[in-house]
Amino acid sequence: SPPPPGPPGPVSYAVDTRTDRLGQVMDRHAGRLQLRPPQGGVEWDCPPEYARPASEAETLRARVARLNAESRWGL
Repeated sequence: SPPPPGPPGPVSYAVDTRTDRLGQVMDRHAGRLQLRPPQGGVEWDCPPEYARPASEAETLRARVARLNAESRWGL
């Protein structure tokens, strides 16, 4: 039987350079990144050639947005 899944990895963020949108990397599908807004919402596809890693400042901003959204919804 396969080994049990390990703990989730760290949350990573990327910027879609086509739109300058910041998103949490949720998955890869058909060679594209699936990004979700940090505060939640609908995912969108981003070709990897149009994605760049988020800077430390962008990552911090995303984490704050996600935590604020979670506290509003009682998560």
